[in-house]
Amino acid sequence: MQTYELIAPCHFGLESVLKREIYDIGYEILDVSDGRVTFEGDAEAIVRANICLRTAERILLKVGSFHAVTYEDLFQGTMALPWEEFLPRDARFWVAKAASVKSALFSPSDIQSVMKKAMVERMKRRYALQQFPETGDPYPIRVFLMKDEVTAALDTTGDSLHKRGYRLKKVTAPIAENLAAGLIMLTPWRPDRILVDPFCGSGTFLIEAAMMAAGMAPGMRRHFTAEAWGHLIDPALWEDGREEALDNVDPHVETDLQGYDIDPEAIAAARDNARLAGVDHLIHFQTRPVAALSHPKKYGFLITNPPYGERLSPGDEKAVAALYGQLGDAYRKLDSWSMYLITSYADCEKQLGLKAARNRKIYNGMIKTYFYQFPGPKPPARKRPQ
Repeated sequence: MQTYELIAPCHFGLESVLKREIYDIGYEILDVSDGRVTFEGDAEAIVRANICLRTAERILLKVGSFHAVTYEDLFQGTMALPWEEFLPRDARFWVAKAASVKSALFSPSDIQSVMKKAMVERMKRRYALQQFPETGDPYPIRVFLMKDEVTAALDTTGDSLHKRGYRLKKVTAPIAENLAAGLIMLTPWRPDRILVDPFCGSGTFLIEAAMMAAGMAPGMRRHFTAEAWGHLIDPALWEDGREEALDNVDPHVETDLQGYDIDPEAIAAARDNARLAGVDHLIHFQTRPVAALSHPKKYGFLITNPPYGERLSPGDEKAVAALYGQLGDAYRKLDSWSMYLITSYADCEKQLGLKAARNRKIYNGMIKTYFYQFPGPKPPARKRPQ
């Protein structure tokens, strides 16, 4: 079976997590760069990566790359790529997105226009057509320029992979599903450990944790653009991929996942979202302020996305400071717990009254945030049966 270079973009700061995920589903890493992991795989890899990867944004099938510092370079380089190997003669194709970093060519609209013209010219010559009906299936193309090196790829995914399909009800500034999954995977949390989110909002952290615990692949209930590309990917592979994902689900797993929020509407949304995700039986949601946070057991985890300046109205600095103070007080009362939180709030550690063991820069959308890590002691090793 033919193999391809596949590119999986991700949130800046989650490259190591995505790399591990790709290894775990059985594929060889070719390159890791900022916000992107490239790996080798066949048509089945495209299917399994779309269905199984929790932290990727999408799966791109690389068509080729070349150097360009002028629009003539861009035109000729694009026209030299083997588009006919990927696009049938009735394909509906367009450059859906162009991004440029440290390159002479930087206008997305101009890059898109020039590349589309070059693709049409190539297809005219290969298919002996003067005009293309573009009445067939969609083939969106993404291109990125880095230091004048152009990479063109087909978008096999469509809607971003963070859209699992369960979050129909949102709250203010929700965290993306794939970012939430990646942050959980940066911690030592495992499904047999307690996990509490005291600012749970629409429940994303807990729903992602529950799906991990139950072995539910994030893309098993949604569809992808490349499902229509029968000449590249046998439709049976999609059916097989979903069957494999279903076989891995353990609906009877036991968990201790709890979500609290002061807003009753947020709790109602979280419950509805958990129900849509099929994990509502694994999570307990309750309307509760952070000051009332408590748990009788040891060695649990707080993983949360508390409010920060960008998410509140101007003049609410005192309210933000008070929330962080209450969180710090509540955390200190928990016995041997760990805490992990993502925020852009500059006075986070000061108001918590705690010094993080480490923090990690993560981009939450366009906001530069930090993932503060306060690891607690490890629980004692369990005695093995004699």
